[in-house]
Amino acid sequence: MDPQKPLIGLIGAGISQSLSPAMHEEEARHHGLDLHYQLIDLDRTGEGIEALPGLLAAARTIGFAGLNITFPCKQAVLPLLDDLSDEARAMGAVNTVVQRDGRLIGHNTDGSGWAWAFRRALPQAELSRVVLLGTGGAGSAIAHAVLQLGAQQLVLVDRELPRAQALAHSLNALHGAGRVMAQADVAAALQGASGLIHATPTGMSKLPGLPLDAALLHPGLWVAEVVYFPLETALLKAARAAGCPVADGGGMAVGQAIGAFELFTGRQADPERVAAHFRRLVAAREAAAQTV
Repeated sequence: MDPQKPLIGLIGAGISQSLSPAMHEEEARHHGLDLHYQLIDLDRTGEGIEALPGLLAAARTIGFAGLNITFPCKQAVLPLLDDLSDEARAMGAVNTVVQRDGRLIGHNTDGSGWAWAFRRALPQAELSRVVLLGTGGAGSAIAHAVLQLGAQQLVLVDRELPRAQALAHSLNALHGAGRVMAQADVAAALQGASGLIHATPTGMSKLPGLPLDAALLHPGLWVAEVVYFPLETALLKAARAAGCPVADGGGMAVGQAIGAFELFTGRQADPERVAAHFRRLVAAREAAAQTV
């Protein structure tokens, strides 16, 4: 692998319009690197997580410096790696894989990326009772991050209640007994809540719609979104209409990319430059969509 010409990839489903390639390649240019970022979209071949072993083997052979991992692979990739960072092991999810001397090491920059964006967007947000909707790979990382930011009570909501219960158990063991609970009903979970974090795929262009009844939103509830394509999801539109302070998913997209870039290249990305570039990309995409 040529450190001046790193080859990076993203494995996931429905990622053809990801902005990660443009973000990483542009930031690399500022560091004098000829980085190429390749999308590996499972939807193109109709495959699922069963394709991961072959893709990781190919990445070793071809000489990828690293891979980003996204839905639906963040948890399925864990047993296929040679080692995990402490953060990835604790979170039970990987979004960044780095190849070092032929070994694939899993990391997680979702949690730190989300926290970075959240502090920028909602610096005064009350964290007395926070509801997290979705406990998959992104949700697990965010759960750790919001507890580290000082959430007094965290309520996990998932259609797969056993998954939420298992995450609550591990979080309580790490962050203090009684701080986290699992709930199947989002309406019950939101009673007395100060904030809502949405971490399911609902609202993506390929999965449009609202993840909950808009009537549950009110001005005393801040709303943080994870989905960034589209940037203005149905949930954010409903939240703004209800008077909620909001944080869009673009901030997390930038934050996790900043962390991943450093892992891939050993160089520190400029956060403001990456964020500005991301917003320009979004604006250009929205303008192009309006002309179609």
